[in-house]
Amino acid sequence: MINVTVNGREHAFDGPPEMPLLWFLRDVLGMTGTKFGCGMALCGACTIHLDGTAVRGCVTPVAAAAGKKVTTIEGLSPDVSHPLQKAWQEFNVAQCGYCQPGQIMQAASLLKTTPKPNDAEIDAAMGGNLCRCGTYTRIRAAIKRAAEGGAA
Repeated sequence: MINVTVNGREHAFDGPPEMPLLWFLRDVLGMTGTKFGCGMALCGACTIHLDGTAVRGCVTPVAAAAGKKVTTIEGLSPDVSHPLQKAWQEFNVAQCGYCQPGQIMQAASLLKTTPKPNDAEIDAAMGGNLCRCGTYTRIRAAIKRAAEGGAA
């Protein structure tokens, strides 16, 4: 039995310990905010936090989350009041929106370690998160706004 805390709620999992955390979240818990992209940790669509650190859910086994805290996009701010979520709306970042949960979770991890990032720091942190719509300049602007505390 693997005990995992997801967004503040404890869950017991009696399945295969090597199951990717992404599938545990989506298929077992029904939390579909975290997206499947490439399955190889290359695109960032499945980015979640494990004890506050951004990880790729598609390659992180459930066993790695045993006794740890997992935060998904649903748990970042259930009422969409997180400064990044507000900035994302202000700058109309999402087009198709598919990659955005992973983008926001990666950005939240960046702001936790680097509260006032410059362009190079943002680009380095976000480089592993792909956006097929190409909204990178809006993503950078939204991260800067959230860092300033100016998201409306």
